[in-house]
Amino acid sequence: MFEISLKPRSEREATIAKRVAATDKTNALDDFRGDRIDLPEIKLEISLPVYRMGNCRTFSEQQSVIAKKELDKTLFSMGQELSSVQQLQHGILRRITKAAKASIANIDEVLEAEGQREPILITATGVVVNGNRRLSAMRDLYTQDPSKFAQFAYVRCAVLPSDTSADEIDDIEAALQARPQTKLDYDWIGDAQLVRRQINKERSHEQVADQLRRRTIDIKNLLQALEEAELYLSDWRGKPGQYALVSDDAEQLFKDLPKNIAGQDAQLQNASRAIAWSLFDNRDKLSGRVYGYNAAFGKLAPEVIETVVDELGLDLSSADDESDEDFGFSIEEDDEAIDYQPFVAALKEEETRDDAVETLIDACVTAIERDKGKKNKNAALKALGQVHSKLAAIDVSMAGAATYPAMLKQIDAIEEALEKIRGKVTEAMAAKKSDAGDQSADE
Repeated sequence: MFEISLKPRSEREATIAKRVAATDKTNALDDFRGDRIDLPEIKLEISLPVYRMGNCRTFSEQQSVIAKKELDKTLFSMGQELSSVQQLQHGILRRITKAAKASIANIDEVLEAEGQREPILITATGVVVNGNRRLSAMRDLYTQDPSKFAQFAYVRCAVLPSDTSADEIDDIEAALQARPQTKLDYDWIGDAQLVRRQINKERSHEQVADQLRRRTIDIKNLLQALEEAELYLSDWRGKPGQYALVSDDAEQLFKDLPKNIAGQDAQLQNASRAIAWSLFDNRDKLSGRVYGYNAAFGKLAPEVIETVVDELGLDLSSADDESDEDFGFSIEEDDEAIDYQPFVAALKEEETRDDAVETLIDACVTAIERDKGKKNKNAALKALGQVHSKLAAIDVSMAGAATYPAMLKQIDAIEEALEKIRGKVTEAMAAKKSDAGDQSADE
């Protein structure tokens, strides 16, 4: 791997200025200060350019490195002029280059076959605005075989005006991301960070949408999704900043989540998030993609929660009724007064998580099937069979003595529920027999 050894900023700036003054070669840049301009093109030693730390493409990886190694949170943002931080950034660039989507041309292979086709874009101090991955690839190829890749001893660079501001550099990145022919392969977290950065400049959602050539509603949804992902990492996983955990197949879930919990009160939203987060954590156990379960943490959340609470024997006492010892909760209670914390805790805490998640997935599937009207004629019988199996598996000898009173209450509730089911089945059978008799009389 290429070893980074930064030259001082003043030395880089002087070298670049001298070569800009000596060149008559130019390269065009679109969308700069509202116009298309010709930038001077020069050649620099491969060791001279500096990786830009503010590139949103590498944001997720940077934050993951900081979190995993417990480094200073400002390491990358403040360490651009440090060789050690540049070395870390080089490693990040190489990882994301090798992990690029199959639809993206392999940078190393293109460079090996065709050399450097386009100049990288740098500032007057040598900071790379566009072309960081290409630079990292050229550096490693040159280190690997200096003779074979001698052409990479020097790198072609287009140089921005010396008075280019940090905001203008951000806008160049945004402009490249907005145009189909230059759209960069960001992960969705990096894309969301780019949008957030533009919004933080006191620009409206409409202005940013126009800049990035997107719909305003998509900009708003992307920012909401980022907030939901950050809440999941900090509050649920206890791993703030480790965006790699949500950078791949999590995008759809976190974009769907705000829409599905909109309109719920704050406490129910927290419980619904716990449903969504648990499904995401256990997506390998689902029959299909997580987005197929959207209704379970949306409109069907109260039904799913009630089923899980009943199955696990949890107590969702109302916020102002601390003395209620009954397990389960009444659907007539005011949602705003329900304390969902025991439900959330059952899904989150290690000692209860496995059973709670299994129950949750079953509850989600049942609620969704019922809602879609897809339950077949054998569904009720199947459900009773599942209940019977679970009841038969109960080992009272393993139960704690303190749970006996609550168990008796649950048994009473189960018996009451079974009597209701028995009554409905009996009525249905009688009605069926009556219909059959009427039909025979007609004949």
